Amino acid sequence: MTTAQPMASTPPSGSVDAALLDLLAQIVGADNLSTSAAVREQHGRDESYHPSSPPDAVVYCTETEQVADVVKACAARGVPIIPFGTGTSLEGHVAALNGGVCIDLSRMDKILAVNAEDMDVTVQAGVRRKALNDYLRDTGLFFPIDPGADASLGGMTATRASGTNAVRYGTMRENVLNLTVVMADGRIIRTARRARKSSAGYDLTRLFVGSEGTLGVITEVTLRLYGIPEAVLAAVCPFPDLESAVNTVILTIQSGIPVARIELLDEAQMDAVNKYSKLDYAVKPTLFFEFHGSDAGVREQVENVKAIAADFGADDFQWATKPEDRNKLWQARHDAYYAAIALRPGCRGIATDVCVPISRLAECILETRKDIDASGLCAPIVGHVGDGNFHIVFVVDPDNADEMKRAEDVNEHMVMRAIALDGTCTGEHGVGYGKIDFLTAEHGEALVAMRAVKQALDPQNIMNPGKIIRV
Repeated sequence: MTTAQPMASTPPSGSVDAALLDLLAQIVGADNLSTSAAVREQHGRDESYHPSSPPDAVVYCTETEQVADVVKACAARGVPIIPFGTGTSLEGHVAALNGGVCIDLSRMDKILAVNAEDMDVTVQAGVRRKALNDYLRDTGLFFPIDPGADASLGGMTATRASGTNAVRYGTMRENVLNLTVVMADGRIIRTARRARKSSAGYDLTRLFVGSEGTLGVITEVTLRLYGIPEAVLAAVCPFPDLESAVNTVILTIQSGIPVARIELLDEAQMDAVNKYSKLDYAVKPTLFFEFHGSDAGVREQVENVKAIAADFGADDFQWATKPEDRNKLWQARHDAYYAAIALRPGCRGIATDVCVPISRLAECILETRKDIDASGLCAPIVGHVGDGNFHIVFVVDPDNADEMKRAEDVNEHMVMRAIALDGTCTGEHGVGYGKIDFLTAEHGEALVAMRAVKQALDPQNIMNPGKIIRV
């Protein structure tokens, strides 16, 4: 959360007029074009606290060539283009800050090729992660990146998503092999091939992963797959205090134990989760674990983690071995945001997203907890702490200016602390326009290079203008 204003510094000059609408209807079909207020409102907001900024029109595409034709039509008139997946982003990514045309990719939902022997899959951008894993189940493979929401894989790529499994399997950055992208002038490019490594030219794949629709529209994605583990075991363990829980995480990671998930929930968040998901865990700082591997490998991981946790005063592990029990546990974790909001009915949630080197995690979390306590705010802490990433969920009354100001101050102190510890203002949510003002502190002169890339690939500034950097 920052004081960023919802505007682009150099807005595109074109407008969506009747002639453009007629052309778009010819490209996608009249039934796949909408200018209704309800549809535009839906496509102008995400899951965040940011206000809706509706586009002037919404088009539904089903293939890359349609997207290219839509982009060409808009580029010829200088009209902004905003890609839309499922609307689950958290930093205003889909807001049409200067109006324009929203390209809804949700109907691009085909799984194009499964290469089981090579352990990769190519999908259209609108395929959702749960649908992909359902499709893959009989192959013995799965795609592990799990941001919680049932997001589209194109959207996950555009925001460089990660989630609970990132500590073992990495983020979208490590798991995207190739992209098909429609550029700002309507050209269609492939960024790579399916080989697991290449030294051929600039790494365009990594450039577009995390670009948030500001450089082009991602229409197809080739992803790494993994074998479904032989054994999976989950556990919940409370700790006497927050510092002990965080130190257990740090030592577990530094010991090289390949845990699949290790999540932190503080007392406030555990209280919220118990109430919302009808659980009865201890209201203490708590770690959720999941272990993947062979039976012997999982047993070894468990014994090592239990020994570390015992050194920090924790020994009350509760185990979830059945799939339905594990699913209930992780669904409760994924619902943590909604559980926090439920603590204060009628209020809104503002989710933050810093990430620091694992050795600085305890310092960052404990100092942040002190700031929260001093502010008097309702603000549970939850995080993917295995890779140094944690979140505050501020539960605030948006009409209470004092509450909003206190939340803003705590957030700013936390972000600047994270950057001072050589961390980042966003570990997984992305920048959108919500975090745009923090990038100068984090990247300094590197913003000049980012801006040069943006201007080279999108000279009209029509691709999701106002996000990531100001042009």
